[in-house]
Amino acid sequence: MNNNYVSYFRPDIEAMSGYAPGEQPKAGKVIKLNTNESPFPPSPMVRKALDEFNTDLLRLYPNPVSADFRAEVSAMYGYTADNIITGNGSDDLLTILTRCFSDASHPVACFDPSYSLYPTLAELQGAECIKIPLTEDFDIPENVLEQAERANLFFIACPNAPTGNRFAREKLEKICANFKGIVVLDEAYADFAEQNCIDMVRKYANTVVTRTFSKSRSLAGLRFSYAVAHPKLIEGMMKMKDSYNVSMLAQKLALASLRDMEYFNDSVEKIKQNRKLLAEKLAELGFTVLPSETNFLFVIPPVNAADYFNALKKRNIFIRYFAMERTCRYVRITVGTQEEIEALLQATVEILKELSVS
Repeated sequence: MNNNYVSYFRPDIEAMSGYAPGEQPKAGKVIKLNTNESPFPPSPMVRKALDEFNTDLLRLYPNPVSADFRAEVSAMYGYTADNIITGNGSDDLLTILTRCFSDASHPVACFDPSYSLYPTLAELQGAECIKIPLTEDFDIPENVLEQAERANLFFIACPNAPTGNRFAREKLEKICANFKGIVVLDEAYADFAEQNCIDMVRKYANTVVTRTFSKSRSLAGLRFSYAVAHPKLIEGMMKMKDSYNVSMLAQKLALASLRDMEYFNDSVEKIKQNRKLLAEKLAELGFTVLPSETNFLFVIPPVNAADYFNALKKRNIFIRYFAMERTCRYVRITVGTQEEIEALLQATVEILKELSVS
């Protein structure tokens, strides 16, 4: 191999570190509570659609705009298909939006802390990322519009990740009504919240709401998402997306999941109940538990957070630790099954004893 390699990358790409996804442990006996996947399988309707799928059709390209799915989901919310675009997971849609609306002279804004992909997407476009610090209790600051005024694109995870809290609707409406660029309400966790913002697209032509099937619909491995926005925004995003960005199989299985509302509602309710149980039990063990409207909890352990994270990992229990200044006292724990919660709590009792002695 020639060792005289010279980089051909753009300097900003060469210099950036890239997005770091949650660890995917190798197959084995692990409890995986680190990437906010659902602990439950997909709808039985997904299995039925998969069994009935005619694999001969895979020689053909998929519908380039997911026509059947767009028609169905738009009817659910009272929109038209022209209001909908589908993606290969939410990250695909967020990438499309970044490519559409940001560059070296059009900055991106996001909150801090929030989804760590947003700054990475800005870097990929050679765009400045304006990080707006959340308040001490992780709320929207009063001068948010002033801080974001130079940006052309504003990503807002709602509910927020990794903190788990939902921002007040009136604060989000104020941003959508007054921000001079595009506001993206990233609702990856909205199905676990008491409110959502999918209707705000009707009021604000600059607003995009994104949804994913990776969390509440148990299809993280499928990679499927959709966004709702003004038809003119969707029209522009269609120009930017890959020609066939969503596979034929993904479209079929996502549609099957969408139609099984009974199973969806039951799964979401179980996760909410388990979230309440986990929050109560961790609080009893001395954890500070932040209010959550997601499928995870953001908590401060009564011992060093990094030590707690590593001690669980040694026991093959995976959670998430963010070593940044605002988040280094916390860990994020995905809500699992009752059996997984019980195992986590049992391990936690042992760890707290060990770390307290040491």
